[in-house]
Amino acid sequence: MSRTTVLVLSVDEADRLAHCLPAALAQPGARVVVIDNACGDATAALCERLGVEVVRLRERRSYAAAVNAGLAATTGDVLLLNADCVLAPGFLEAATLALARPGVGSVAPKLVRSTGMLPGDRLAVLDTAGMRIDRRRKNGLVGHGEPQGRYPRRAPAFGGDGACVLYRRAALDACAVGVEVLDEDMGLWASDADLAWRAQLLGFRCVYEPDARGWHMRFYSPTTRAALAPEHRRRQFANRLLMLVKNETPAGFARDAPWIIGYELLALGHVLLRERHLLRGYADAARLLPGAIRRRRTVQARRVRGRRPPFGLTPPR
Repeated sequence: MSRTTVLVLSVDEADRLAHCLPAALAQPGARVVVIDNACGDATAALCERLGVEVVRLRERRSYAAAVNAGLAATTGDVLLLNADCVLAPGFLEAATLALARPGVGSVAPKLVRSTGMLPGDRLAVLDTAGMRIDRRRKNGLVGHGEPQGRYPRRAPAFGGDGACVLYRRAALDACAVGVEVLDEDMGLWASDADLAWRAQLLGFRCVYEPDARGWHMRFYSPTTRAALAPEHRRRQFANRLLMLVKNETPAGFARDAPWIIGYELLALGHVLLRERHLLRGYADAARLLPGAIRRRRTVQARRVRGRRPPFGLTPPR
């Protein structure tokens, strides 16, 4: 059996890798690989000193494209890990045991918030206990900002947040559209939710495993959205529309149409009254629509008929 690959993306993040990588290397059975996304800092030197494998990209790529390059260069099950995460001892053992259950394609860990990479920076509140997509088809983080003791039991989940999620290789292979696992038209925002939705459609369950714990210094969350640059907010807006176009099923839309349409009308009203720069998000989505339709054909042709993704699912507190 091949070892689990811990795949870490670095975008000039050597200072964070100095804390992230030792914790990953300490996990029994881990093969740690860093994607050097055309870094100009000490990423390469740090990896050489720690004896970590490196996938070097000569030119800077988007998050999705860089991760796809890392996936193509590795084998076996994969823990996608951001450089701003630190794994607790025993993380990988707990996560792989959960992944071994029949029908499970991914494992969402319990991440606790941190303001930095040191133990003293860790807070007593949750970063996430998995990802959810509600009946409006809006994605979000389960438990974000709640006390860290919440969600103590293993439970079904919609998906794992892209900062730290374990995937079965067979699930990633099944979800791939051509050579892409993550949608490179999306770049970054919601690419993890899109992959989670795709996996659900193809019959792969996700499990939330609280014994797989880590700490995450999150760059973006619902509480910091206002500080995000307008172009990133516009990309988020467009990507959610693309995700819906690719993954929604006729039966799902018929069942939840009042929530979906109602939310879109409210979103349009918000854009017109509060964030008019997001109007360009509609144009961005329209420009990328042909690619989304092409990907939809592939995904929908493979989906398990009658499969109903668990929209609104939240693990018990």
